[in-house]
Amino acid sequence: MDQTIGGGGNGGGASSDVVADLDGFKRNVDEIVANVDKLEKQLIEVEQFYQSNGNNSIQGNNSKGGPVVKEKVREKHLIATKKPLLLDAARTETAAAKRMQELMRQFATILRQITQHKWAWPFMEPVDVEGLGLHDYYEVIEKPMDFSTIKSKMEAKDGTGYKNVREIYADVRLIFKNAMKYNNEKHDVHVMAKTLLEKFEEKWLQLLPKVAEEEARSLEEEAQAQLDLQLAQETAYANMARELSNELEEVDIHLKNLKEMVIQKCRKLSTHEKKLLGTALTKLSPENLSRALEIVAENNPNFQSSAEEVDLDIDAQTDFTLWRLKIFVKDALDVQGKSSGGIAANHNDFMDDKKNNKRRREICDSLAKTNSKRTKKIAAL
Repeated sequence: MDQTIGGGGNGGGASSDVVADLDGFKRNVDEIVANVDKLEKQLIEVEQFYQSNGNNSIQGNNSKGGPVVKEKVREKHLIATKKPLLLDAARTETAAAKRMQELMRQFATILRQITQHKWAWPFMEPVDVEGLGLHDYYEVIEKPMDFSTIKSKMEAKDGTGYKNVREIYADVRLIFKNAMKYNNEKHDVHVMAKTLLEKFEEKWLQLLPKVAEEEARSLEEEAQAQLDLQLAQETAYANMARELSNELEEVDIHLKNLKEMVIQKCRKLSTHEKKLLGTALTKLSPENLSRALEIVAENNPNFQSSAEEVDLDIDAQTDFTLWRLKIFVKDALDVQGKSSGGIAANHNDFMDDKKNNKRRREICDSLAKTNSKRTKKIAAL
């Protein structure tokens, strides 16, 4: 950067001040880098969330409003919306469980009526395959079923029981279907099974409207829960994005303050360096010249970089602005030199240059006038 930090003395105190300044600067830079790394990871997460959910809709069991939120950073932003959702879900689940228990109670009444029928005895226990010599039974029947097995499963408390009435209904039908499948139509067991199945279906039809109503209600509640989770996640990530924006603004302010601190420790530009900077500005391309003027305007609210007439006084600018200009101009001229080396401008470039020449000449004239005034002042001293 061609700059000197600290004072110009040779004493040990000045040297220690320089070391302290450098250590403080390094700590500030390390803090900013660490903070930016953290913000970058969160920003990537937010972007991935919106990318993955941009075209998603709530549908099916594989679309639960996005991935399950487990990471700490997500928990931090979901905690405000997750608790109410969990409470609502618990209340809804409890209500649904009570309704299903009532349906199962009504179904148990039907089951009791069927099992008390005089022809129900062959189906109360598992088929005694060995005792009856039914060697081909398991070849014909894929899934044996009986009422004692159904009863045990209905009373199970270890999570292996039936989840809904329709599961029990399917197993009851399986009992009679197995018997009808294994025994021919003239066999007594076949006739008994067919008769009981017809009676069972009649009673099931009476309960079916309530079952269908509960199933429709459960689907609606599940869809609403999925939608609530999706909205909660979107709200959480929107809050995260807003916080990221605020933190990034704070980083920008921190960086600007750090830059100003460094500039304050730098020596001031000499009169000769200012003159060279003014001359270098006139060599910039129209685009780079506009950017240079924007740099001046960023630290000088009264300077209108887009005005028709621009009066740029190098001496009136702060050290911070001058050092920023010096660094920018040097880099811009280096790039211009590399891009234009050995390449002749085409006709369109020439015409574009002519369009920008007027404003460029105005700025150059302003710089020339300022330099002329400075020269007269020096000569009068």
